[in-house]
Amino acid sequence: MTRSKLILASKSKARQEMLRNAGFDFEIKSADIDERQLEVNMKKNGANFEDIALGLAKEKALYVSGKEKDSFVVGSDQILIFNSEIISKANNTQQAYERLKSFRANSHTLISSVAVARNGSIEWHETGQAKLTMRDFSDDFLNYYIADARDILTSCVGCYALEQKGIQLFEKIDGDYFTILGMPLLPLIGYLQKEGLGL
Repeated sequence: MTRSKLILASKSKARQEMLRNAGFDFEIKSADIDERQLEVNMKKNGANFEDIALGLAKEKALYVSGKEKDSFVVGSDQILIFNSEIISKANNTQQAYERLKSFRANSHTLISSVAVARNGSIEWHETGQAKLTMRDFSDDFLNYYIADARDILTSCVGCYALEQKGIQLFEKIDGDYFTILGMPLLPLIGYLQKEGLGL
């Protein structure tokens, strides 16, 4: 029996590494959707934060699934909530600096969703949350971190990669590690195994 194809609808290196390190064979086909416009539309329709994260994950999966018959397409998205607002990726180093100063000695929430589509319909989905509290670090430490982090400042929504030196920013973390990296991996693995896509 031929095994169904698995596709990850994401350009995220972290998500690709998670799935690859877990032992899955998959193709990468990014979803060409306007995430910010979708987010705005969902807000206007009264969607809560969890609905927005899940809605974006579903849209990514559906976009690719419509072109890939019989394949399992994984879409995933993450949003960061700080002071009851969704925070987008920093546009430049200065914006990242100001953002990390505001995060300092405060907590923020990461909401990550994953959805699997097949033949143009959502078959399964899961959402997870994590609460992260940053240390009250010095300006000198922040300057050191900014100089060292480089591309991470604008490629990751929180201006940090937890699996790298960004972990030094934090005092306390409550939540699943993989959810923080950008995708609730453990429930996804359980679903894929049930569908015969595991080892």
